[in-house]
Amino acid sequence: MRADRVSKAGSITLRHGGTLYRLGIGRTYAGTYVLALVQDRDIRIINAATGEILRELTLDPNVIYQRTGRPPGPTRT
Repeated sequence: MRADRVSKAGSITLRHGGTLYRLGIGRTYAGTYVLALVQDRDIRIINAATGEILRELTLDPNVIYQRTGRPPGPTRT
């Protein structure tokens, strides 16, 4: 378990197996305090204040930046 804060760019960093990875959370959550629960390559990012799961992913060791999985650009309404 690791406590962190989402950067202005909307990501957090995580060192796994000696390599530093950047996990995209989303700019919507910039400045939000989060908890990262890591078990092997399975990762859950949780909002520290509300307990809401912001992201679940399996770490891809071939890519340094783990994208959010959403299409680029603003959210369409």
